[in-house]
Amino acid sequence: MKKFFMLFSVLLVLSACSPAPKGTPIKDFNYTDQDGKPLGLEDLKGKVWVADFVFTNCTTVCPPMTANMSQLQQEVKDAGLKDVHFVSFSIDPEIDTPEALKKYGEAFEADFSTWHFLTGYSQKEIEDYGPKNFKTIIKKPQNDDQVIHGVRFYLLNKKGEIIADYPGNEDVPFNQILKDIKAANKH
Repeated sequence: MKKFFMLFSVLLVLSACSPAPKGTPIKDFNYTDQDGKPLGLEDLKGKVWVADFVFTNCTTVCPPMTANMSQLQQEVKDAGLKDVHFVSFSIDPEIDTPEALKKYGEAFEADFSTWHFLTGYSQKEIEDYGPKNFKTIIKKPQNDDQVIHGVRFYLLNKKGEIIADYPGNEDVPFNQILKDIKAANKH
């Protein structure tokens, strides 16, 4: 019963989160990638990119989300689209070291030349950054190792503005995302 109540509460909160309006610029960031190198918004300027929020010891939605992001990365390559990047923000940064993120990405055959797994911030920072910039919930309960979070993929244009979002864990509209990436890449 307690698990049901927790799940119901999470779904209620998630349903209250409205998507970020199109053209919403995100705030600057400078974090650390899976290789221990800095990566920030400035590094992504001039590139179209897809973002999500995951963590390495997630037992529910993150594995399918990361598998779907891996599939999307491959479909982007197969379509011959250049300079498209993928950014997975860790929402459990105290656990998700660069080494843990690298191992996690490797398990999903991530191509690290364009897929960046980010950490290097506090739990509070990411719990503030996600909702303020992507209108998504991120909350690590005190007595649980599973972080509550949204399951969307966010498409950002070359100026660092959110231009679309999509379901990331199931029923992912790969064709629509590719079409939108192509359109964003032309501008």
